[in-house]
Amino acid sequence: MEKMRFVYYQEDGMLVGWLEEYPDYKTQGESLTELQQNLKAIYDDIGTGSIPCVRKYGELVVG
Repeated sequence: MEKMRFVYYQEDGMLVGWLEEYPDYKTQGESLTELQQNLKAIYDDIGTGSIPCVRKYGELVVG
């Protein structure tokens, strides 16, 4: 089971959040459960290539 961290906050009665690794793709939900379901849907879309031009992060060892 893969785990992924997410960030969220409350705004006007809604929870707004994004996957820590993909901060460009925000979603919202009326509850934490709904927000998590929406975040999983975004993750699935990123994995299948449904979302174009996804910015990814890597780590480079120098020196």
